[in-house]
Amino acid sequence: MKDFIKNVFSSALGFFLALGVMLLAGIIFMVGAVASSGSKPTVKDGSVLLISLNGAMQEQVQDNPLSSIMGGGDGLGLSDVLEAIRKAKHIDKIKGIYLDGGSLAAEPASLQEVRKALADFRESGKFIVAYADNYMQGSYYLASVADKVALNPSGMVFWKGLCSMQMFYKDALEKLGVNVQVFKVGTFKSAVEPFIRTGMSEPNREQVTSYLNSVWNNFVADVSESRHIPAEQLQALADEFQGFREAGELVENRLVDTLVYIDGAKALLKSQAGVKEKDKLNLLSVADVCQLDDPKAKSSKNKVAVYYAFGDIVDEAPNSINPAQGANIVGQKVVKDMQQLEDDKDVKAVVLRINSGGGSAYASEQMWHAIKKLDAKKPVIISMGGLAASGGYYMSCAGQYIFAEPTTITGSIGIFGMIPDVSGLLRNKAGLKFDNVKTNKMADFDANMSGYGTMSRPFSEEEGALLQNEVERGYALFLSRVAEGRRKTSQQVDSIGQGRVWTGEQALGIGLVDKLGTLDDAIAYAAQKAKLGKDYQAASYPEAEPWYMNLLNEKKSGYYDSQLRQALGDLYEPYMMVRTIGRQDFVQARLPYTMNIH
Repeated sequence: MKDFIKNVFSSALGFFLALGVMLLAGIIFMVGAVASSGSKPTVKDGSVLLISLNGAMQEQVQDNPLSSIMGGGDGLGLSDVLEAIRKAKHIDKIKGIYLDGGSLAAEPASLQEVRKALADFRESGKFIVAYADNYMQGSYYLASVADKVALNPSGMVFWKGLCSMQMFYKDALEKLGVNVQVFKVGTFKSAVEPFIRTGMSEPNREQVTSYLNSVWNNFVADVSESRHIPAEQLQALADEFQGFREAGELVENRLVDTLVYIDGAKALLKSQAGVKEKDKLNLLSVADVCQLDDPKAKSSKNKVAVYYAFGDIVDEAPNSINPAQGANIVGQKVVKDMQQLEDDKDVKAVVLRINSGGGSAYASEQMWHAIKKLDAKKPVIISMGGLAASGGYYMSCAGQYIFAEPTTITGSIGIFGMIPDVSGLLRNKAGLKFDNVKTNKMADFDANMSGYGTMSRPFSEEEGALLQNEVERGYALFLSRVAEGRRKTSQQVDSIGQGRVWTGEQALGIGLVDKLGTLDDAIAYAAQKAKLGKDYQAASYPEAEPWYMNLLNEKKSGYYDSQLRQALGDLYEPYMMVRTIGRQDFVQARLPYTMNIH
């Protein structure tokens, strides 16, 4: 007995000692990380900015020193990349940019904005060198702006054109005994199609064909200009699929400049940067350069607030850990933040940077009101990112001027509602039975619903009519908001609405946006509208929490989301849609769920 107690005690003591050591090590790590985060990186003459074209690009990411330990990163932040390129242009000791890798996943408009920043960087007389073992198409689009595009001798360039693959769930759901009850307005509102069809409708095929061609033509035109290859030749090369061509043919066709291994790429970089072959090349990451001071930056009390709103539009923040929860635009928080910007005397104008395919129609309406209220006091200018469609456009039309990239996906002015009928699954598959007593005909209308859909029976014809009327009222309100913001009639908006998706280039022609331009263009215009001249400073909002707050805040799950995205790839969006369909607000202003372009 004594030996047993002794063993238990020693085991417990060992456990708590090990736990204490781990906690102490964690505290030391956190203190060290916080301390090191305050020190700026060393910039030697001949330094080069390294931009990794791997992983996924998001509008913003939060710096987290723990990500590498946990086995992954948080992705590449568009805002950080643009900031680093701008600073690298102004810092004399940074001689050029090295684009490394070729598997970056990003929205076309994000790629286009980075490419414009790289082209502007080249105008300073500094160099850009790109190298990859293989270039996927989006990464090649970026790399093609470089002075030298290098490829591994065994490498490939996937120049092939664009495709949008859509997945349909109707038959699979029917096998489970699930029927999705759909209520919508908009001929082109195709978000519901995967649940009620087994293939694309003709209107949907028409709009996808239209916006894909618009995006692709922009890609071809940009690559044609930088690589000095006629557009017709680039189209022909895409038709022949360059992915499995001999590397030598890629050089002959001028898609790449040289074939080298990684050591050859490093030698090329040293030569361009003026670094001796025996000396070490000083590569600075995007995060490194973002910590440096911009010698051209001006300090001012006059702030142009750049407010980032990206992700799904929801009414309120999730209340628990969700390992598959991506970024959200939380209606309640945005309304509160708009009020704070209105009250901040230093903020003279606001640029609302939107990257969203929409979500809750209710939250979109509340944010529209808050943005209009802010705009009555200070100019609110919209900068559209990769997506600013449906609920994202609902927010946008509250601003007084809208900038978009030519390849931004926007429009999708339409409303729908979907509620799964799982009664077949529960009755026929699970063997559950339902019965009730009610005082009035529709007393069980909402009692029949749960977070997963209708439980005991599908909606009656009368109930369905009520839901359809609710959707039509939402669409009428959406039309009126756009009509007011774009100085059109509701009938005019309806003619270009109906849920149809447009690119920024197309939206300019039909009056849904005012100008094609970058985030920097929007900031400059906001300063002009506020009559600030050159006496202003751009400031990002809302302020990011310190990285270590992620350890304390249970609502943060970006790490898990990034890992799930990497694991599922193109299946991520369908998975999230099926997972949450029954828990979404009934009335949705949202793009098709699987807006994949690759």
